Amino acid sequence: MQDKKKRKSIRNFCIIAHIDHGKSTLADRMLQLTKSVSERDFHDLMLDDMDLERERGITIKASCVRMFYEKDGQEYELNLIDTPGHVDFSYEVSRALKACEGALLLVDASQGIEAQTVVNYHHAVEQNLAILPVVTKIDLPMAQPIETMTEIEQSFALDPDEILPVSGKTGRYVGDLMDAIVEKVPPPSGNPEEPLSALIFDSTYDDYRGVIVFVRVFNGVLRAGDDILMMGASARYEVSETGVFTPSMMAVDQLEAGQVGYVIANIKNIRDVVIGDTLTHLKNGTSEPLPGYIEPKPVVFSGFYPEINQDFASLRAALEKLSLNDSSFDYEPESSEAMGFGFRCGFLGLLHMEIIQQRLERESQISVVQTAPNVSYEIITADGKTVRIDKPSQMPDRGIIEAIREPFTLLKIITPSEYVGNVMKLVENRRGEYVKTEFFSDQRAMLEYNIPLAEIIYDFFDRLKSGSRGHATMDYEWTGYRESDLVKVDILVNETSVDALSFICHRDKSESRGRQVAKTLKQHIERHMFAIPIQAAIGGKIIARETVPAQKKNVTAKCYGGDITRKRKLWARQKEGKNRMKSVGNVSIPQKAFMAILDADE
Repeated sequence: MQDKKKRKSIRNFCIIAHIDHGKSTLADRMLQLTKSVSERDFHDLMLDDMDLERERGITIKASCVRMFYEKDGQEYELNLIDTPGHVDFSYEVSRALKACEGALLLVDASQGIEAQTVVNYHHAVEQNLAILPVVTKIDLPMAQPIETMTEIEQSFALDPDEILPVSGKTGRYVGDLMDAIVEKVPPPSGNPEEPLSALIFDSTYDDYRGVIVFVRVFNGVLRAGDDILMMGASARYEVSETGVFTPSMMAVDQLEAGQVGYVIANIKNIRDVVIGDTLTHLKNGTSEPLPGYIEPKPVVFSGFYPEINQDFASLRAALEKLSLNDSSFDYEPESSEAMGFGFRCGFLGLLHMEIIQQRLERESQISVVQTAPNVSYEIITADGKTVRIDKPSQMPDRGIIEAIREPFTLLKIITPSEYVGNVMKLVENRRGEYVKTEFFSDQRAMLEYNIPLAEIIYDFFDRLKSGSRGHATMDYEWTGYRESDLVKVDILVNETSVDALSFICHRDKSESRGRQVAKTLKQHIERHMFAIPIQAAIGGKIIARETVPAQKKNVTAKCYGGDITRKRKLWARQKEGKNRMKSVGNVSIPQKAFMAILDADE
């Protein structure tokens, strides 16, 4: 009876919102209100414990914390999971939703509903979570809480009387929000008497304690000393410690049905832990695994190479540890004539790629060089086979290609009505196909387009912000592959193809982009004793060319007057020597040239 009463007092909830709508700040006020952290230890953005998160002002990893809150003389255990808001980290949100029964849907009172707000709302509805709509930042001078509440009512058909105004900065009305969480978020179901069934929703690696597994227990009880089985990986271990987040890790005697916490079991093999796997007892465990997650599909690919070739093994180890903490990217070894040995990595977006690179450099002290990002393609061969490629060098010969398919996305852009024309022009210039327009109010509209992913992974977001004076927001959802008129453009330096510089693009843009790459290389390749041609080619057809001129030496400087024949002989000998040098000479492409091309693309 006591266990059932305890379970009835548990509330598991997460905070979801668009980026920069105040999720982490609101979590800080909750921690202060419940006195979960002493005033001496408290600092802003308590749950954003990565340096990158504090520097950028964004949440990258979902974080957990247990709080105790008293209402009407009863103490409640509140397990909060703070989630990221950027579209590239939506996989973190989906994992958090699986571990909760309720969600706080935050909307900024000064900005209104934005693209990721809509997406996160639909994810929460699909998980059948209790949704508490919250209007934040009501303390700002430009806040419009009444208009924002009207938008929420019209867009999501939620009861306006249930929308709560809150200021995460000042703490105003946070107590009312805590009361609403206790009243409206249902307690977890589950039975501690049934076989153990726990969902692995995250993990991290500690150099001394091995893999630390984050779990939500649905049924049963988990204690130190238990022999456990990870059903998907068929890995067996003995639990050495169970604990909760306060937000620092604190060991407890056991984790019961409905609770969220961590497990340490001296796990040294990183690959034994799979996000979404079910953890149970080795003996008398559950026979049915919990429903996991839909594995995220990387949509942006880039080569990662160590700046120093001897760091290849260290880079491999660092990627293994990072993939445990962020399972939404994958990697495999590859080699390049220009770059040496490295890894081909897949990401959920450009920000995701940038964060991974910076985490590698900061957490593992490895300097990483990356190639220009590209998307994956499907090749339909003449014999009807479908081949998926994620780098241009894998493109088969043109003669056996029947069709090329590229990934398409459903793009949603929310913008003030006055910038609709600018947004539509930008998207249509990027091969976007109009779907529909929805108006939230007289001042704000949401545009939907079908658009190739390759057209939005480079500089699209920056141009969107410029065209809307910073007001427009976007979100995209991968919809599948569609046939397009695509070509592979090879870059030849000194008549030798450089795989690391080749790219795939639409035929209409191949010439302009090939010319851009050639001009960029000309500026960054040092001059040699012979002229260096830089060419962009489709098949055997040259579509752009630049030449790095040869270093010149005046071989006739010592000839004073006399017959011109002497000078002609010297010039001919010089030309012959340069041709011979060109035939045997190698052109080294500096790393700054690769980075310059990446910057030019962005």
